[in-house]
Amino acid sequence: MAQLLPCDSEGVCMVCKQKPLETETLVCRTCITPWHVPCLPIVPTTILDWECSDCSQPVDINHVADVPTPPIAGDLVSAIRAIENDTSLTDEEKAKKRQELVGGSSKTAAEPNSRSCNNGLPDLFDGSVNCSFCMQLPDRPVTTPCQHNFCLKCFEKWIKQGKRTCANCRAAIPAKMASNPRINSQMAAGIRMAKLERLQGAGGSSVPKVYHTVDNDERPDTAFTTERAKKTGKANACSGKIFVTIPKDHFGPISAENDPTRNRGVLVGDTWEDRMECRQWGAHFPHVAGIAGQSTHGAQSVALSGGYVDDEDHGEWFLYTGSGGRDLSGNKRTNKNQSFDQQFENMNEALRLSCRKGYPVRVVRSHKEKRSSYAPEEGVRYDGVYRIEKCWRKIGIQGHKVCRYLFVRCDNEAAPWASDFSGDRPRPLPIIEELKDAVDVTERKGDPSWDFDEEKGCWLWKKPPPLSKKPVNTVDPIDGSKIKVVKPKAKKASFKIKDRLLKEFGCNICRKVLASPITTPCAHNFCKACLEGSFSGQSYIRNRTTQSGRSLRTQKNIMKCPTCSTDIADYLQNPQVNREMMGMIESLQRKAEQMEESSEESSARSEEPSDKSDENRKSGEETEVPKPCDSSEKVSEETEENDVDPLEKRRKGADGKAVVNAEEHTDEAVVENK
Repeated sequence: MAQLLPCDSEGVCMVCKQKPLETETLVCRTCITPWHVPCLPIVPTTILDWECSDCSQPVDINHVADVPTPPIAGDLVSAIRAIENDTSLTDEEKAKKRQELVGGSSKTAAEPNSRSCNNGLPDLFDGSVNCSFCMQLPDRPVTTPCQHNFCLKCFEKWIKQGKRTCANCRAAIPAKMASNPRINSQMAAGIRMAKLERLQGAGGSSVPKVYHTVDNDERPDTAFTTERAKKTGKANACSGKIFVTIPKDHFGPISAENDPTRNRGVLVGDTWEDRMECRQWGAHFPHVAGIAGQSTHGAQSVALSGGYVDDEDHGEWFLYTGSGGRDLSGNKRTNKNQSFDQQFENMNEALRLSCRKGYPVRVVRSHKEKRSSYAPEEGVRYDGVYRIEKCWRKIGIQGHKVCRYLFVRCDNEAAPWASDFSGDRPRPLPIIEELKDAVDVTERKGDPSWDFDEEKGCWLWKKPPPLSKKPVNTVDPIDGSKIKVVKPKAKKASFKIKDRLLKEFGCNICRKVLASPITTPCAHNFCKACLEGSFSGQSYIRNRTTQSGRSLRTQKNIMKCPTCSTDIADYLQNPQVNREMMGMIESLQRKAEQMEESSEESSARSEEPSDKSDENRKSGEETEVPKPCDSSEKVSEETEENDVDPLEKRRKGADGKAVVNAEEHTDEAVVENK
């Protein structure tokens, strides 16, 4: 029996695998499917009211409801026609029968209600926000000027087919948007929030992350254990044990209380074979990078190893060059030529922050620094703590701008090259000639955190040192010879709908929650009243006349988007409200109100009856749900305070000092030799 197959979506016949001509194509009047006439078993006698074999098969009207799923497409179309022609059924009954016919059963009205009780955002999962093409929640949503949302890939596929109208309402799509569609970031944020709320409401969780760690006791005593690990450069060397109980972001010298192995700390003049062994004693943790620090926390240590030709070493003070400015891509990991300017970012910003705060910075010198008279002959040596007094940028020797830092020694121990036994005293700053042509000069304005005390005659912390944000090393209480790494526990981020409203759904004009939101073709969201008010009094057409009074051709006024420079004059003539986004915001507000009411009830039960009214009134004033275009400065301040990393949690250590348990949010060290 010959196959009865139509043409596919590309217009190619599925029988002969060829694209037929227009004269050889026949379209079914019911399903509008193209067919290849030569491949039909029977040539039709008429082409106006012709139906394909799937649509021309009859069905028994009396047994429509008894057939849950018709076996072929022809029965399905005929059954739907029979339901539509049945005058005894209402529109609701017809819709129910069509649902039973296609899906086998219809959902009861209780299911959506139960789902709305379990989830904070039911409107996103009932199909009202689904993409009209893939029938799923929009992935990378794109909003048309008529305020319909589609997936980016679906929208681009629709445009590639030559369509320039909306798939829902057939409104025209501007040519600029068709060529360069923009993602509606606020709609995407709302979908993420809905998925997160649904996941938490169902009691599920995402796939847990697996962290592969090695305990300190499982590491070898030395950094190298195999012959292969002792190759030139020792790039594949393993990391040995850490013998000190300091976190990686510890500022200042390493005292005896942090050295349970030797009970003396790290002293000035201690030398190690290489940077890997230096890392084991905490003087400078990175074994490759020359700067240890975080851009938002400060720099703890630096290494002088001859990485930059601009460095100048004068013992008690030296000029240090920041990191970056080199092309280290591919196999250029050892490239020492500057190819672009350095900026105050990442590790360079960490050094500048230490300059502003006056933090002590540990300094180690390597034998690789051949230009310095103060470098050791072999290995790596700890030379005490220094303080950054100034930093700036200037044109380096290789023709590009580099970040420069003035380090001045401020340690209580004498330098390894000094002939006396006393430590440093405050000294005047040296005269730096290159400061004349420098830019971005930064100097400390306030008192430094690490300074000299005249009464005690030593350098000490004048201000409390910054709290650690790294895992803390502690001595094992069972075995005092072992050091235990106390890692921070992960804490789930709190899902506060009230705080997320202003952050995710804020108007770009009034900075409040969107009211009657509208999305421009450039994918920016505003309150309708705010956007129309910003262009009130402006006409779309500008009349022009000459000096003699003769009228010229009118000219269109350009109305730029308040956020970008896109002309939205055509869109402003008939802006439509984004109903789907408005539903998301309203459901969020309802959920926030329910959460606050439940919290108020629980707090009221735990308080005395005499204080119930006053406390409820106060809590209601403090936790007022932000209404559209009705937010206050107080809500904004609360949002800024809640933007602080929720994973941060302070506790008291065994010694009474404050310790921070937090996830590591630090900048990656730039991998280059210093």
